[in-house]
Amino acid sequence: MNSPPILWTRLDGPGHEWAQLEDHPEHWKIRGTAILAEQGIPYRLDYAVECDRSWRTRAVRIRGSSGDSKDQISEIRVDVAADADSRWRVNGELHEAVSGCVDVDLAFTPATNLIPIRRLALPIGKEAKIDVAWLEFPSFSLKRLEQVYRRTDDKAYTFESGGGSFTARLRVNDVGFVTDYPGLWRAVDLERESPRASES
Repeated sequence: MNSPPILWTRLDGPGHEWAQLEDHPEHWKIRGTAILAEQGIPYRLDYAVECDRSWRTRAVRIRGSSGDSKDQISEIRVDVAADADSRWRVNGELHEAVSGCVDVDLAFTPATNLIPIRRLALPIGKEAKIDVAWLEFPSFSLKRLEQVYRRTDDKAYTFESGGGSFTARLRVNDVGFVTDYPGLWRAVDLERESPRASES
């Protein structure tokens, strides 16, 4: 059964994002669309991240476009693949620096935090240190990044990356999507935002 869609508002710049987790018999898929601006350039990014049933990332597909002040539109096509030996390729090119990583982290979205959260399934009070294949934005270069997830209660994690150079307290929903990423993203409360029927 697919999850209810989630809608985020970006807090550190212009942007919104829609995402949903799809439950398939042989894999999981996160599908989403981000519309945001970075360094004064607007982007539309449609993405899909496929994981096996154990939440090991297998493939990422990104299609989109960006435009600049000269009305020039650039098409974006990025395909990331990870094989059974955790060897990663971007548009067919092998990236040895991230070999052995099992999670992908797309820098332009909070959606992919769900992947290690679901894969690790940490009990409250426990933590795990992992290396992820981090897809930078807007360069779309793939790099190894150390991250730490520490579960502090039923729906909260302390998150660190880059050896502690970045820390945040993440709130998540029942699905595992981040609902509050301080200073970066916040999920829209769709019930609160829905217009009420006028009283007669």
